[in-house]
Amino acid sequence: MIKGIMPPITTPFERGEVAYDKLAVNIARWNKTELSGYVVMGSNGESVFLTREEKLKLVEATRKNLTPGRLLIAGTGSDSIEETVALSNDAAERGADYALVLTPSFYKSQMNSAAFVRYFTEAADKIRIPLIIYNVPKFTGVNIEADTVAKLAQHKNIVGLKNSAENSAHMAEIISFVPKDFSVLVGTASVLYPGLASGAAGGILALANIAPEECVELQRLFDAGRHDEASALQMKLIPINKAVTSKYGVPGLKAAMDILGYFGGEPRSPLVSLGQAEREDLKSILKTAGLLD
Repeated sequence: MIKGIMPPITTPFERGEVAYDKLAVNIARWNKTELSGYVVMGSNGESVFLTREEKLKLVEATRKNLTPGRLLIAGTGSDSIEETVALSNDAAERGADYALVLTPSFYKSQMNSAAFVRYFTEAADKIRIPLIIYNVPKFTGVNIEADTVAKLAQHKNIVGLKNSAENSAHMAEIISFVPKDFSVLVGTASVLYPGLASGAAGGILALANIAPEECVELQRLFDAGRHDEASALQMKLIPINKAVTSKYGVPGLKAAMDILGYFGGEPRSPLVSLGQAEREDLKSILKTAGLLD
């Protein structure tokens, strides 16, 4: 079972090209924490702007720099089952432990339960590593229902779900429907505590790029039964998470990384870096949360 906190790591760019040396520097710092692993080519990794070759090189580079015992999850989903299978298996050859597969979404009106069951079943039948479903309605415009996840959880090669919907009731319903060994992972730090309270196994959190210790600590407090402290920490993290997700997005997350001593760098075009006023606002939010002196 997949457990713990993992960041969907950003992809560092210099002059528009992937900076693999800067990736190694970031991973070396994250390796000093208790993170359970890393996700490459997720939404925060700007996967939609990466070439296939870049994606596979990112898997190789990340695997090379991991300390033993940490998981490597690769975002390999596309609307095409054939490409999803091919990229997943190529990523597996380069060191990925799991394939994180996005819900197909181009033909939104046709993406019902039957379509999702067919897509994920056919993909899981052919992918050589375990598959994790990735549900992120704010980007795809589609939302996978709890009963659909329950059907897919019966497949021996579908082992988990990253649920980035900020709907605690939906999360709880999914967890109540799936087997105990099926890993439901919270997809945004704003609902980490309620997700854990519903039975989530951990989280894949953008915030863990810049506040890994705090995210890990929240789960540790929860697991120790120290719920008042875990809830208080959750409340502290909400403004930071909002700043680097819904408010400023990937450019904000990368700017926060730069401010805190990681390498964030510029987002890839057409995304635009934060302006000075936005950076000052971000600094203020980080200071208020105690992440920046």
